[in-house]
Formats: sequence, C-alpha cells, structure tokens
Amino acid sequence: MPWMTFQRDLPPRRLDCASAWQGSTLQEQPDLWTTHFSEADVSELEQAAEHFERSGRDIASITRESFPLPHLETRLADLRETLVEGLGFHLFRGLPVERLSRLRTAIIFCGLGAYIGSARSQNAAGHLLGHVRDTGADAKDPKTRIYQTAERQTFHTDSADVVGLLCINEAREGGDSLIVSVATLYNEMMRCRRELVPILFDPIATDRRGEVPEGEKPFFDIPVLNWHDEHLTGTYQRQYIDSAQRFAEAPRLSEAQIQALDLFDDLANDPALHLRMRLQPGDIQFVYNHALLHDRTGFTDWPEPDKRRHLLRLWLSVPGDRQLPECFRQRFGSIEPGNRGGIITRETQLSVPLD
Repeated sequence: MPWMTFQRDLPPRRLDCASAWQGSTLQEQPDLWTTHFSEADVSELEQAAEHFERSGRDIASITRESFPLPHLETRLADLRETLVEGLGFHLFRGLPVERLSRLRTAIIFCGLGAYIGSARSQNAAGHLLGHVRDTGADAKDPKTRIYQTAERQTFHTDSADVVGLLCINEAREGGDSLIVSVATLYNEMMRCRRELVPILFDPIATDRRGEVPEGEKPFFDIPVLNWHDEHLTGTYQRQYIDSAQRFAEAPRLSEAQIQALDLFDDLANDPALHLRMRLQPGDIQFVYNHALLHDRTGFTDWPEPDKRRHLLRLWLSVPGDRQLPECFRQRFGSIEPGNRGGIITRETQLSVPLD
C-alpha cells in the first residue's frame, strides 16, 4: 500500500517529541531521569504519612489534601509534566523501606500517587495497591497474569495512564526493568520497514486473561498504535495478543500482522533503543503507559520467603491527560481523563491489601 493512501490516518513520517528517546543515550545520563530523596524529603513523607494515619481513614481514600507535601508538591507537579509531556518516566531513589512498616510504606506510595492521579483497580478482585511477585502461578495458563510469575514479561502497557512501582525486595538474580519509547519504535519501523507500519494501526485482539468486564468480550480489539488528537498512543502485550487466538471469535492473525508484531518486538528488544534499570529497595518508578512500553526480565528468587522479590504497584488515571480514541473504552471502561482505566468486573470490590 503506497504511503499516500494512508498518510491522513497516520502520524508524520517521523515523530520528534520529548518521549522519542533512545535508551543507549539515556543510559549514560541517569541524572536526567533519577531523583534521590534527601533526608528532608524523607522526613516530609513520613510526617505526611503520620498525619494520614492519625486521621484513621482508609488508604483507598488518600488524597493530596490528606497527604500534605508542602515542599515536594512542586516537584511532583513537575513529575506529572515529565510523564505526560516529557520523557514519560522517572525514578525516585532512597525511600528507607527497610525501617518503615508495610502500612507506612503503602501510605507513602499511595500518597505520592495521589499527586499524579487517582488509583485504579489492577485486577478483578479490585486491588488498588498491587503486589508484583512470583506467586507460583503457571505462566502457560492463559488466565495467568505474567507479573505473578518469575518469567520474562515482554514489553507491554497496562490498563491505566500511569503505572508506579515501589521496590521492597529485589530478586537474587535478574528482574531488571526495561522501558522503550513507542515513538522511537514507530520511527525505527518507518525507517526500516515502512510498509509494515499501517498494519499496527489496525484493530487486533488482545486477551483479557479471564478478567472480563460485564457485557464485554473475553478480548478487546484495539490497534497496537493509535494516532489521535496529534498524539501517538500505544497499547500492547504480545503474549496476550497470541493467547487471544484461543477464542474462536477472535480475528485470526495474518502473516502480515505477525511480521509487523515480530519487528515491533525485535526493535523493542534492541539494547540501543530500550533503557535498562535494576530497581533497588526503596526505588519508586513511574511510567507513562501511553508513550512507553515496559518490561521485566526473568529472575531467580531467594529461597527465604522474607527476601523474595516484591514490588508494590499503582495504576493511576491522570486528570487533564491526553484524549484517547473511542476504541480504548473497551479496555479503560471510560475514556474521560482522570476517570479511566483499571479492571472492573461484576465481582470487583475495591481494596488496598497490604500483603
């Protein structure tokens, strides 16, 4: 298909935006994407947590007003700008999780999240605070969410505007965090195989892995790449695209689609394009799902239960965020900025589990 046939429906031939970075460049510039909490920062976070604990309120109700951060507030406003309009991610280091209670850690994490957006349900059970660890789930089971295993996750996006991760324990080996720019992948595909690019703007079936909202199909049909309101938005999980083929009613993957997806994966896995980081205890990473894909390498855990890899997770909906195309309603429920995303089924009851 000649370029002029579909030019109106796709982005420009090359995207030049703040999120169109190359990992090999940023790997050498950690100061651009890392903030180290000072003693004063930690003190302010702990004071805010104490303030919230004294209120006796449930963590699910935490807001900026109930978690006051008079000095960090400006920095967190800058963080929102970085996520939505800038690089699309940031890493905070130095939260002393080794001396904080699980409750205090959860309050601080959720309180920081409240400065970015509202927490969304991460599974059918309604968990607003997720726990990322190997539960022993079978990675080959099509209903297993891969974060519940020690297997490689592969590059993907989540069902929310922003995902936050707070590291409690790291694995004995592996478990590195990888992120890659959707705009960079688009640019690279335009450079090397332009004829495959429009295929990624066609709807494709992605497995819901058994967590199906009422009235919806067991899969959703959203293109991997979406050009809407002058923004390129990605939604992707190759493992779930492949497993959606188990449903007879899901459209079959064509050879051209497989070629396009394979190239997309190959580029995402190029060390020159993605950025690798190892989250350490006390690290907090925020990633903007619409502009970046994220991944986690496979890992070998510690034999001792109390040392095993464990991260807390938040899914956040950001007020004033970009508009999303109508097709995202299948996955996000609503496409209203600040009130979208998450997984809601008939059985869902919102909660904030501490373990």
